[in-house]
Amino acid sequence: MDAEERRRTILELARDTGSVLVVELANKLGVSKETVRRDLHTMENRGLMRRTHGGAYPVESAGYETTLAFRTTMHVAEKTRIAVAASELVGDAETVYIDEGFTPQLIAQALPRERPLTVITSSLATASGLAASERITALLLGGRVRGGTLATVDHWATHMLRGFVIDLAFIGANGISRQYGLTTPDPAVSEVKAQVMRAARRRIFAGVHTKFGAVSFCRFAEAQEFEAIITDTGLPLAEAHRYALLGPQVLRV
Repeated sequence: MDAEERRRTILELARDTGSVLVVELANKLGVSKETVRRDLHTMENRGLMRRTHGGAYPVESAGYETTLAFRTTMHVAEKTRIAVAASELVGDAETVYIDEGFTPQLIAQALPRERPLTVITSSLATASGLAASERITALLLGGRVRGGTLATVDHWATHMLRGFVIDLAFIGANGISRQYGLTTPDPAVSEVKAQVMRAARRRIFAGVHTKFGAVSFCRFAEAQEFEAIITDTGLPLAEAHRYALLGPQVLRV
């Protein structure tokens, strides 16, 4: 097995399982741990992997995106804390957009229930979860439903959004970078998010620390366009400060 074949194998394993460990890869591939570390370093430079202590995880790209079902199993405690912190920033907003994804779904569950609220979303799971709430009016964007994320996209969704002025939008991304902004693998998803950015008076990004520094295929926003960025304490304080210098309030919870 040559180096490129070995790296393809590592990438396939990472995408199948969500992450890989250096020790396990070395044993499985019959190479040294140093060889695996060099492979991971090369793959990180190519934008395919992000290294962690003792391993790595795959970066979502035009050819690879995790499903909603998988996302519900990863960093659940951190995402829950982020959702609670996000819900505390609703303020006097009467119309709120909730993006697709598991963290936004948790934000929807944490929204205040003591007053009327209209929630617009592209997520079938979020709309379903809010439908029974007495004081919340759930408005689901129309469009093609993406099987992996159970979210609507394409011109039906963007056409609906063009008719709205939204008080507050909670927006997610597959990656956020100071250099490349907020990105997502699918152009159709990117266009929905970009239209939300145009329609919303206030915008808040919510995502776990693994999103930071990751870059995907389609850029839809810049970090400085957000009022706040909410993440967990896995994001180093120094890096949080660098994002804060761009303008947003950065909350680590």
